[in-house]
Parts: sequence; C-alpha cells; structure tokens
Amino acid sequence: MNSQTKATNLQGGALQKNTNVSKPVSMASKKKWKDAGLFTLFVGPVLLAFTIIVLIPFFTGIYYAFTDWNGVTGNINWVGFDNFKYLFTEDKQFQASFLLTAKYTVVAIILTNVIGFALAILVTQMLKTRNILRTVFFMPNLIGGLLLGFIWQFIFVKGFASIGQITGIPLFEMAWLGDAKTAFWGIVIVSVWQGAGYIMIIYIAALQNVPQEIVEAARIDGANRWQILRHITIPMVAPAVTICLFLTTASSFKIFDANLSLTNGGPFKSTEMLALNIYTEAFVNNRYGIGEAKALIFFIVVAAITVIQVMYTKKKEVES
Repeated sequence: MNSQTKATNLQGGALQKNTNVSKPVSMASKKKWKDAGLFTLFVGPVLLAFTIIVLIPFFTGIYYAFTDWNGVTGNINWVGFDNFKYLFTEDKQFQASFLLTAKYTVVAIILTNVIGFALAILVTQMLKTRNILRTVFFMPNLIGGLLLGFIWQFIFVKGFASIGQITGIPLFEMAWLGDAKTAFWGIVIVSVWQGAGYIMIIYIAALQNVPQEIVEAARIDGANRWQILRHITIPMVAPAVTICLFLTTASSFKIFDANLSLTNGGPFKSTEMLALNIYTEAFVNNRYGIGEAKALIFFIVVAAITVIQVMYTKKKEVES
C-alpha cells in the first residue's frame, strides 16, 4: 500500500508540474496574439491605405512605363524598352528639361540653405522683434505653390512694370517672365522665398542646441564671429545641414506648382522643368506610357542623388 501511495503521489506531482508549465506557455502565447492584434489594429489601416495609395500605383506605373498606353483607352501593348530608347535618342525636350532641372536644383539648394541659415542666425540674436521676424519669414511657406506663383506672376508682370515706369531702374523694366534667362531666375526667386523660411526653422532648432559655454570660451580665447561660426557653430549644426540638404534636394527636383503657375514652361518651353514635362507628356499629349517612363527615370535619379547626399553628409558629420 505504501508503495502504491508513493507512486500515486509522484504521478500527481508530475501532472501538477506539467499543468504549471503549460500555464505560462499559454499565457505567453495569448500575450503574443494580443500584441499582434493591437499592432494590426493600429498599423493595419495605415498600411492598407499606404498600399492602395502609394505601392499599387507605383508598381502599376512601372508596368505602364514599358507599354504604349495613352491613358484613356483599354488598349495596352507591351513595348519593352522602346519608350526609354525614345527618351534618350529622340526626345530632346526631355533632355533639355532634365538639364534645366539639374541646374535649377543646384542653384535652389545653395540659395535656400544659405538664406535660411542666415535668417536663422538673425532671429536667434537678442532682438526684440525676433519672434515677429520668425513669423514673417515663415509665412510664405504657408501659402500654396500655385497661389504663390500667380501672386508673383502679377508682381513680375504688373508690379515690376509699374515700378520701372516710375523709377526708370532697368531691373524692373525687364520682361522677367518673357525671357528664358530672367524667367528661370524668377522661378528661383519664388521658390527660395517660399522655402527659406521652412529651412530657417530647422536651423533655429539646431542653433539653439549649440552649447553657449563653448562659444563663450572661444570668445575669451580671442576668436571672432567668423571663427566661431566656422569652427564651432557649423560643425555642431551638421545634422541639421544633412536634413536641410535632403529636403531642398527632393523639393527642388520635384518643383511643379511654381513652374506651372509662373511660366507654364514658357517662353517656348525654355523653362519647362522635368515634373512639368512629365505632366504634359502624360496628361496633355496623352502618352501615358512615355510619361511613366520619364517618371521612372526621374525617380531613380532623385533616389540615387538623395541617398548619395545623405551618406556623404553623414560621413562628414562623423569626421567633424
């Protein structure tokens, strides 16, 4: 009897241990399912919307880039790389727009960052009007690109002409939007005027994080303002420079609304940027396949340039 009782107790203990082990396992699995459910609940709708709005059109556009679809009818023929051969051999306007966009991007990146950084330094000084100045400099960024373009179109055409008649200054007597060279700089002026305020805000946040103890120590050692700016301020705001270069590079390459509202690519398509050229090809000329081929090339180039820029500036941050 004693041996039977001991065996029964051992079996019961083993069963109890197995039950105790299974409880944590089941609780852990329930927690995993609960976490997965919460993740799906919060991320699922956003992921679904991103898939429908971004991913599906993106991959569909890649497919259309290899077809001759006109964007209207249901006749879609696969043409392979014929669209890309046409762009690089026969479409001179696409090549001219690409070079013009590259030129505009370089100019806009430099001017927007330099002016934005200068404004940030100005409004971080101990000025009584610094808060008002921040608002004034940032306000152009709140105006839509199309509306801003039409406002500046009126200024270039009517306002400058009136000032030129009154003052006789040659700068205001020029046909700003009627000549290819001045029209290009008109687009640059509007874009920089709109974007510098946004870049200024990013630089302000970076400048406010520069330790004043280091700046004061440099002044005590006899460093002037230029030396402090070059050797202390700029290296410490390098992460902000990386962000601002990335933002201005992407926005400059993708300029569309100011180009459309100011010149619409004129005169004689001399100021037609790449985004406007793609829009015209796809939705005005009804050559959707060629338009998508241009857009795909555009995407690859912009992605490559931005990745290289971020990697290079990040490397400079580490070195500094």
